[in-house]
Amino acid sequence: MKAYSIKLALRDFWSYKYHKSAENYLKKWYFWATHSRLDPVIECAKTIKQHWTGITNYIKTKIDNGIPKGTNSIIQAAKDSARGFRSTRNFITTIYLRTGNLKFNLPT
Repeated sequence: MKAYSIKLALRDFWSYKYHKSAENYLKKWYFWATHSRLDPVIECAKTIKQHWTGITNYIKTKIDNGIPKGTNSIIQAAKDSARGFRSTRNFITTIYLRTGNLKFNLPT
Protein backbone atom coordinates (compact mmCIF):
# COMPACT_ATOMS: atom_id res chain seq x y z
CA MET A 1 0.00 0.00 0.00
CA LYS A 2 2.87 2.36 0.81
CA ALA A 3 4.49 1.83 -2.59
CA TYR A 4 1.19 2.46 -4.35
CA SER A 5 0.68 5.71 -2.42
CA ILE A 6 4.17 6.87 -3.41
CA LYS A 7 3.43 6.00 -7.04
CA LEU A 8 0.20 8.00 -7.01
CA ALA A 9 1.98 10.94 -5.39
CA LEU A 10 4.55 10.95 -8.20
CA ARG A 11 1.75 11.03 -10.76
CA ASP A 12 0.53 14.31 -9.21
CA PHE A 13 3.89 15.91 -10.05
CA TRP A 14 2.95 16.11 -13.74
CA SER A 15 -0.03 18.36 -13.00
CA TYR A 16 2.19 21.25 -11.84
CA LYS A 17 2.53 24.16 -14.23
CA TYR A 18 5.24 26.19 -12.53
CA HIS A 19 8.83 25.06 -12.41
CA LYS A 20 9.65 26.05 -8.82
CA SER A 21 6.52 24.58 -7.24
CA ALA A 22 6.99 21.38 -9.26
CA GLU A 23 10.60 21.10 -8.18
CA ASN A 24 9.66 21.62 -4.52
CA TYR A 25 7.00 18.93 -4.81
CA LEU A 26 9.50 16.55 -6.42
CA LYS A 27 12.02 17.21 -3.62
CA LYS A 28 9.42 16.27 -1.00
CA TRP A 29 8.43 13.19 -3.00
CA TYR A 30 12.09 12.16 -3.35
CA PHE A 31 12.62 12.44 0.40
CA TRP A 32 9.51 10.35 1.05
CA ALA A 33 10.52 7.72 -1.51
CA THR A 34 14.11 7.39 -0.30
CA HIS A 35 13.00 7.02 3.31
CA SER A 36 10.28 4.47 2.54
CA ARG A 37 12.53 1.45 3.25
CA LEU A 38 11.19 -0.17 0.06
CA ASP A 39 14.11 -1.10 -2.19
CA PRO A 40 12.28 -0.86 -5.57
CA VAL A 41 10.90 2.57 -4.63
CA ILE A 42 14.33 3.78 -3.50
CA GLU A 43 15.84 2.52 -6.77
CA CYS A 44 13.16 4.38 -8.75
CA ALA A 45 13.80 7.57 -6.75
CA LYS A 46 17.53 7.33 -7.46
CA THR A 47 16.81 6.97 -11.17
CA ILE A 48 14.66 10.09 -11.03
CA LYS A 49 17.49 11.90 -9.21
CA GLN A 50 19.86 10.99 -12.07
CA HIS A 51 17.46 12.59 -14.58
CA TRP A 52 16.40 15.45 -12.30
CA THR A 53 17.29 18.30 -14.65
CA GLY A 54 15.49 16.82 -17.64
CA ILE A 55 12.38 16.01 -15.61
CA THR A 56 12.11 19.47 -14.09
CA ASN A 57 12.90 21.16 -17.41
CA TYR A 58 9.90 19.40 -18.94
CA ILE A 59 7.63 21.32 -16.57
CA LYS A 60 9.23 24.57 -17.74
CA THR A 61 9.29 23.92 -21.50
CA LYS A 62 6.75 21.10 -22.13
CA ILE A 63 9.18 19.70 -24.69
CA ASP A 64 9.90 15.97 -24.71
CA ASN A 65 11.94 13.72 -26.97
CA GLY A 66 9.12 11.44 -28.16
CA ILE A 67 9.17 12.54 -31.81
CA PRO A 68 12.95 12.14 -32.32
CA LYS A 69 12.84 8.72 -30.63
CA GLY A 70 9.96 7.64 -32.87
CA THR A 71 11.82 8.82 -35.98
CA ASN A 72 14.95 6.98 -34.86
CA SER A 73 12.88 3.83 -34.42
CA ILE A 74 11.67 4.08 -38.03
CA ILE A 75 15.24 4.61 -39.27
CA GLN A 76 16.51 1.61 -37.29
CA ALA A 77 13.70 -0.55 -38.73
CA ALA A 78 14.68 0.54 -42.26
CA LYS A 79 18.30 -0.35 -41.57
CA ASP A 80 17.37 -3.74 -40.13
CA SER A 81 14.99 -4.63 -42.96
CA ALA A 82 17.60 -3.91 -45.64
CA ARG A 83 20.34 -6.03 -44.04
CA GLY A 84 22.89 -3.47 -45.19
CA PHE A 85 23.03 -0.94 -47.98
CA ARG A 86 25.46 -0.76 -50.86
CA SER A 87 26.08 2.90 -50.17
CA THR A 88 25.30 5.58 -47.64
CA ARG A 89 23.36 7.43 -50.32
CA ASN A 90 20.92 4.51 -50.69
CA PHE A 91 20.45 4.41 -46.92
CA ILE A 92 19.72 8.17 -46.79
CA THR A 93 17.25 7.82 -49.65
CA THR A 94 15.44 5.05 -47.77
CA ILE A 95 15.28 7.24 -44.67
CA TYR A 96 13.68 10.05 -46.68
CA LEU A 97 11.17 7.65 -48.22
CA ARG A 98 10.13 6.22 -44.85
CA THR A 99 10.10 9.40 -42.74
CA GLY A 100 9.47 12.20 -45.22
CA ASN A 101 5.67 11.86 -45.56
CA LEU A 102 6.14 12.19 -49.29
CA LYS A 103 2.99 12.16 -51.41
CA PHE A 104 3.36 10.51 -54.78
CA ASN A 105 0.41 11.14 -57.09
CA LEU A 106 0.90 8.04 -59.16
CA PRO A 107 -1.77 6.84 -61.58
CA THR A 108 -3.56 3.74 -60.37
